[in-house]
Amino acid sequence: MNLKNKKILITGATGGIGNCLVEKFVSLEANIVATGTNDEKLDKLKKKFPNVYLEKFKLDQHDKIDKFIEKVHSKLDGLDVLVNNAGITMDNLSVRLTEENWKKVLDINLTASFLMSKYAIKKMLKKKYGKIINITSVVGHTGNLGQANYAASKAGIVAFSKSLAIEYAKKNININCVSPGFIKTEMTDNINENFKKILISKIPSGDLGSGEDVSNCVAFLASDLASYINGETIHVNGGMYMA
Repeated sequence: MNLKNKKILITGATGGIGNCLVEKFVSLEANIVATGTNDEKLDKLKKKFPNVYLEKFKLDQHDKIDKFIEKVHSKLDGLDVLVNNAGITMDNLSVRLTEENWKKVLDINLTASFLMSKYAIKKMLKKKYGKIINITSVVGHTGNLGQANYAASKAGIVAFSKSLAIEYAKKNININCVSPGFIKTEMTDNINENFKKILISKIPSGDLGSGEDVSNCVAFLASDLASYINGETIHVNGGMYMA
């Protein structure tokens, strides 16, 4: 898997999976711009990976995404790979879910991922080469209690990714999704132990996944080994959901 000097943009780099994505691409000697919104976590990431360009950027600024992609393209002197990893949750039962929280989750998870992809593709078309990997979720395929907004946003990512893949396949631009199941992160560390046991009992492999499980899959799709894979979703969930 040769990704040396590939120019890669990773969003949501300060989360558990995001950290693993940065670490994986650093180990593969890529040139990376990574985004996040938490100053403290960005500082920690900078200390850990001093050669990674870090940018604080809020994905709900839809009118600034085109200029942001332009900035990244200029900083890296090109853009080969985009990994749309950033996302938020605002969970509640549907009858209690506010329209504001519905819109906010879709704005950041779905609309921003589409716009990042759109403007990245415009850059990739000039080179007739590019890879976009969109991080979805198992709940985008199964649904989940209290996550109607999150599940809708993740299902939407799969659908628009397929459409973009059809539109730009002949331009040598591949758009695929990776759909993690339950992954060990700070968030899952805080889950009640009894509930965690119930979750694990539904996973055939008998354990939660790791961020590295996800980053290995993303790195493969970002490489030329995956050049004939397009419009697909690879599920990384220990067999929890089998499409």
